[in-house]
Amino acid sequence: MEKLIIFDTTLRDGEQAPGASMNTAEKLEVAQQLKVLGVDVIEAGFPIASPGDFQAVKLVAKKIKGPVICGLARAIKADIDVAYLATKPAQHPRIHIFLATSKIHMQYKLKKAKEEILRLAIENVKYARKKCADVEFSPEDATRTERDFLFQVLESVIDAGATTVNIPDTVGYTEPEEYADLIEAIKNNVANIEKAVISVHCHNDLGLAAANSLAAIKKGARQVECTINGIGERAGSASLEEIVMAVKTRRDIFCDVETAVKTSEIYKTSKLVSKFTGFLVAPNKAIVGSNAFRHESGIHQDGVLKERSTYEIIRPEDVGFSGTGLVLGKHSGRHAFSQRLKALGFKLTEEQLQKAFARFKELADKKKNIFDEDLMTIVEDQIKTVPEIWHLDDFVVTSGSQIKPSATVQLKKKGKHFIATSSGDGPVDACYKAIDKIIGIKFQLLDYRLQGVTQGKDALGEVGIKLRAGGKEINASASSTDIIEASVRAYINAINKVAVI
Repeated sequence: MEKLIIFDTTLRDGEQAPGASMNTAEKLEVAQQLKVLGVDVIEAGFPIASPGDFQAVKLVAKKIKGPVICGLARAIKADIDVAYLATKPAQHPRIHIFLATSKIHMQYKLKKAKEEILRLAIENVKYARKKCADVEFSPEDATRTERDFLFQVLESVIDAGATTVNIPDTVGYTEPEEYADLIEAIKNNVANIEKAVISVHCHNDLGLAAANSLAAIKKGARQVECTINGIGERAGSASLEEIVMAVKTRRDIFCDVETAVKTSEIYKTSKLVSKFTGFLVAPNKAIVGSNAFRHESGIHQDGVLKERSTYEIIRPEDVGFSGTGLVLGKHSGRHAFSQRLKALGFKLTEEQLQKAFARFKELADKKKNIFDEDLMTIVEDQIKTVPEIWHLDDFVVTSGSQIKPSATVQLKKKGKHFIATSSGDGPVDACYKAIDKIIGIKFQLLDYRLQGVTQGKDALGEVGIKLRAGGKEINASASSTDIIEASVRAYINAINKVAVI
């Protein structure tokens, strides 16, 4: 049995999804959860991209022990120097170098000939290897690269010291049969390929990222680069949870590989990433969507009641779904609340626990039945990783079928109270316009999404929004049994993110 290395790039490629930027504290929180999840490599960022990215990678490298901590770098010595400094504190550091090799990239982006590309690849891998024993090389846009040239580049960088060679499907162009054939061709035509791990990094532009990754595993790839919830550039990246559960579920096909991922932590990790990025998970998302284990059809329900395996190939508890069993109510005490959170895998500070318990009591007064999903949501809401510059004091909305909606919102900043009233196309729009008056800036709302955390008329509603501010796209979310309150809090969370960027 061979180990399939899980290389998580949520903090690098995932964060490149428009609006998905996380601050340093959020990145560290995600990295800590990725360690608990059991990933082998955490690509913590692109250190030279910004001082903030450098600091985030360095902090993760200092604090997270166990997994390999990786920093991305172009095939430029200055990039490699910065990646080295950022990852140096790690117990197991890695420098990941990329350089485009396809004709279209060489001609239009780099404006360099093959000979120059080959020279740069060799020179920079050698340079990185002098600083770090673990060096990965990615020929960007490998799936659109001439095969003979790709083989030449791979053989050369392995000779130069690359310990992992990654085969990126940078623009999601390939399909499973073609990608599998490419991996097989690499094994047959790169003379020294046994000296390096073959990695794959697939994008989802044609919806084939996970399928391509799995096809490559069957042909000998032993590292998969992926992200939580499949977030990433454009249509996203290969989804970690889909790949891991496919390998675990189809042991008949993937009988020669196994991962170290603790699958019962998948759902919690998904929720955390969704909370910090503001990207709500689609209900029909495989493995972690809210409908992934729900059965509407009477035939399906009957089958599941008789034998779960008739319609479920994965047990919900295997990925961390706790079901919707009632666990706590308004008479539950702090000890019971704390014990339940521990059972769900949360480790809170005393201050965080106090805030979460207060929020739980507020919710219990509004909502008769408190489910595990409710607890997870309110706890995640209370783990504040963005400074609360603006705080919601109060809001009052007037709305109806025959009157123009209006809202009065009161916010607090540094002990001072601010109040404004505005009308709008609906109660949420009126609240947002009132907030804009207080802040003094008009933000462009690009997206608004609402979904229920659990079922029932009193379910928590989770609102996710995307704003544009100063050329940046910001995602944020919040939850409440009152969808207008959730909407207002999500908007304020986004504003607070803008304020610290």
